[in-house]
Amino acid sequence: MKNLTIVIILFTLFSFKPSYNHKISDPKIAEALAFCRKKDMDTTICIMVDMSIHSGKNRIFVYDFKKKQITVEGLCAHGVGGGSTATKPFFSNAIGGNCTSLGKYKVKGRSYSNWGINIHYKMHGLEKTNSNAFKRIVVLHSYTPVPNQEIYPQTLFGQSAGCPVLADEVMRKIDAFLKTKKKPVLLWIYV
Repeated sequence: MKNLTIVIILFTLFSFKPSYNHKISDPKIAEALAFCRKKDMDTTICIMVDMSIHSGKNRIFVYDFKKKQITVEGLCAHGVGGGSTATKPFFSNAIGGNCTSLGKYKVKGRSYSNWGINIHYKMHGLEKTNSNAFKRIVVLHSYTPVPNQEIYPQTLFGQSAGCPVLADEVMRKIDAFLKTKKKPVLLWIYV
């Protein structure tokens, strides 16, 4: 009986820890850090969104440059426009297109949101592929129905109007990092 209790306790302890199974390539991390240094952005963390990953799997990651590891991960919705489906996003920078835009963003400016935990962060596109983000009101925010854990092989039931949309719990963790930063943080959406 004691052995069974120990097994149950160990299972419980390890089953609730984040998996952080995803690996961001070293060249991508090196490029992100070099970009942050060049643009005088925060060099402690960056937010990476890998849109090549299925929407039912974690695809937003907070990477800690000093610890050299992912510290937060979660599901992330993509835009509904341009013929996007739950399994295949279409990317565009067009105003009114409701698509996710690829590229590097400066995240700065914490404000009230009508969705999720009622907090959003302004996103400023820094490349041709996302230069209209601020005009399009593309912001980082949560939405309560987004699950806190992977649901693969299911897909996210909803998509966004182009914003990276997260689970409330993931947004709380990211907000804890972002609200302490003096410099803008890099958010990079890529495939």
